[in-house]
Amino acid sequence: MKIYLAGYNVDAGVLDELNENRGGREDFTPEVISAAYARISRDPRAINEIRVDARGEVERARRSNSSIIFKMGHHSVAEHAVFNLDILGVSRFAMEELEKFRLCSYTEKSQRYITLEDDFVIPEEIKQTSLEDVFVDMIHRQNNAYFKLFEKLKEHVFKKHVDLARDPKNHSLLEGWAKEDARYITSLATESQVGQTINARNLELLLRRFASHDLAEIRQLGRAMYKCVANVAPSVIIFHEANDLDSKTFSELKKFAREMIDPGSQPITDDSGEGVRLVEFTEKGDQIIAASLLHVASRLPYERCKSIVKNLSEDKQEDIFKTTWSNMQFYDSMPREFEYVNLSFNIILSAACFGQLKRHRMSTITAQPYDIKLGLTIPESIKEIGMDKYFQEIVDQTNDVYSKIKSENPQAAPYVLTNSHRKRVLIRLNARELYHVSRLREDAHAQWDIQNISCVMSSQAKQVMPLTFALIGGKDKYNEIYKNIFGHLPKITKAILPGARNIK
Repeated sequence: MKIYLAGYNVDAGVLDELNENRGGREDFTPEVISAAYARISRDPRAINEIRVDARGEVERARRSNSSIIFKMGHHSVAEHAVFNLDILGVSRFAMEELEKFRLCSYTEKSQRYITLEDDFVIPEEIKQTSLEDVFVDMIHRQNNAYFKLFEKLKEHVFKKHVDLARDPKNHSLLEGWAKEDARYITSLATESQVGQTINARNLELLLRRFASHDLAEIRQLGRAMYKCVANVAPSVIIFHEANDLDSKTFSELKKFAREMIDPGSQPITDDSGEGVRLVEFTEKGDQIIAASLLHVASRLPYERCKSIVKNLSEDKQEDIFKTTWSNMQFYDSMPREFEYVNLSFNIILSAACFGQLKRHRMSTITAQPYDIKLGLTIPESIKEIGMDKYFQEIVDQTNDVYSKIKSENPQAAPYVLTNSHRKRVLIRLNARELYHVSRLREDAHAQWDIQNISCVMSSQAKQVMPLTFALIGGKDKYNEIYKNIFGHLPKITKAILPGARNIK
């Protein structure tokens, strides 16, 4: 066995210095990796030898990439070229579009931990129009409210958690709790920044979508991203221009929907609980997963495994799950067999909460536009300090400005909406992914908004698949849930999880 490190991502400044000191080498590009790996299937030489050849003939490597991607349609070779992009000064609203691309990695500036400043994006659509002053004035009022709420919430949090407050080490944590609730009054125009890791194939798709977008900020973002990589790797990013599929399809669908839906019908709202509804799920999900587990552990066809499970008692079916989970720890993922059943939830949630839910990119998430008719999510802490009426006043003013902008420029109107405004989301997850969501978002350290929604999702899932979701819950509750099922703690928990010894 021979293993070679083919390459790794380093800071662009280091590469620039190396390139300058080496007299302008041409092989400072991820294209040579793509080209070398593209030849593996047809070149008898060792991979490391092919890479040496690709580095020596960059232009030939680029022609090879273009030919393989364009003529042969093997776009996967572009996945070997990877970029890290620093993206700054982008609105929270635009960030929702950026983070739709699931096969990428993002780390975003958090409004929960960083005190916001007065930085925001003015949409190009309303710049130098009569709407600009109205927009800017409203954002300033929201930001002033943020600082006012933050100071009162900070005082409230320190008094409410006086034991924690005694230790200065906890002060940043307590301030963070105040910040995360104060941000509900800030707008989607608020500037943010993100570090993104993306391969060339996904970047090409992103650029094409952005070039076709109806918002100027998104188109501008796409052009700026392309400018960063165009000269570095031109052969692996080819189809990046706007196209009819992305620019026309959904506008045509919207027109079709308007014709299909009775214009006299009343909009449907949902104010029940947290607005979480399980709307579709795989029937007999417990049996399907149990059969899938038997299938991978035997040499029987799946149909035979399903027939066996169907005739088992509920206790015997439960034993299949117990055997699967007996050696599991809180950090372990569910087996892949749990991906064979799906659940779809219709959720009405705040912009703040959506910012966290959309990070679960292995699920399928589609969202409607923000809708002021869906009401608000106001943090309980705002009510506790008696500032809910003040909060509502700022939101009412926001809604007036939103309506004014929407009448003249619908695309730009959502920028002025706050993190408390809501949208309707349809999310589809398999059981394995829902477990991941639950472990992370139902944990005691999770933010309360996403924690509430996750709890409802888990509860509804357990009602339709009680065996499959018997172990679901936040990671802080894992030992307790495990003990309820098995009568004892996981075997090595005490060595790896602080506080586990307190569970009896």
